[in-house]
Amino acid sequence: MLRLGATLLAVSLSGAVGGGMAGRAEAQSVAELFGKVAPAVVVVQAKDAGGGRVGGIGSGVVVSKDGKIMTAAHLVHGADRIEVQFLGGRTVNARVLASELSADLSLVQLDQLPAALEPAALANSDAVRVGEQVIVVGAPYGLAHALSVGWISARWAPGTVYKAIPLAEFFQTDASINVGNSGGPMFNMAGEVIGIVSHVISKSGGSEGLGFVVTMNTAKQLLLERRSIWSGLEGQLLSDDLADLFNLPPKTGGLLVKTVAQGSPGEAMGIKGGRKTATIDGQPLVVGGDIILDVLGIAVTTAADLARIRERTSRLARGAPVTLTVLRAGRQMKLTGKMP
Repeated sequence: MLRLGATLLAVSLSGAVGGGMAGRAEAQSVAELFGKVAPAVVVVQAKDAGGGRVGGIGSGVVVSKDGKIMTAAHLVHGADRIEVQFLGGRTVNARVLASELSADLSLVQLDQLPAALEPAALANSDAVRVGEQVIVVGAPYGLAHALSVGWISARWAPGTVYKAIPLAEFFQTDASINVGNSGGPMFNMAGEVIGIVSHVISKSGGSEGLGFVVTMNTAKQLLLERRSIWSGLEGQLLSDDLADLFNLPPKTGGLLVKTVAQGSPGEAMGIKGGRKTATIDGQPLVVGGDIILDVLGIAVTTAADLARIRERTSRLARGAPVTLTVLRAGRQMKLTGKMP
């Protein structure tokens, strides 16, 4: 479950939406609706190279017959490998295709296709109204394919309710959402996916009726309709005070790299992740990794700079050179890679 927003550098690949198991007709009951949609819901586990869990347990939903699954970026973006578990217990490995951390969305691809794979239907979320009844299916605290029921409480425009995820339009819901629901689908009563669970606002650490779900139209636009690139990097923009502490050049900022996923474009470029955790002014940071100062000549100082980098890289051809400058052990270094 996402609780702390870090600004991350992300990349992606587009995919095609498949058919859908649910029709437009309203289900006769919540029980019948759950029976129809549950086979498309999966449990997602992000693991490191040694097989240990790195992102906890989350959820996802099958969105195409060729094995594409939508889930939450904070769950899988920095993972070395991903395991997806279906209703009935079958587990399949997967890999990240697309990731947009500024909306907390990722698209992963199954390495093998289970028999009779049936994707969920994807709704036009613009048609959803406050006050509609919804269901959420996921794996709260690892309890696979658990159901909660609630209502759409509000709709929030991008950049209004959660500043660390500026590209996401959100539904707010009172449906119970807990750790493990991240990445799972929210369905309307016709059995269509209207959003992907992102995070809760909670003082207790549990569900308090303040769940936030990225709208499906946001997910379709960022993961399926436009090209972005998965870098495999997880990191954090440095504040002015932190930039001074890390001895960055005057009047410059940077992205402190926390992790670099195995087999990712970031690893291929030679970018290094952190090695130790330190607490600075009460804030935990993973330190010892590279600090990215610029990408393609664009200085990395603010979230707007990351948006400019995202836009620039989306226009580059596959195999085009990508250059960046990092600060490593007090020295500036130029790194070069290729667009995936």
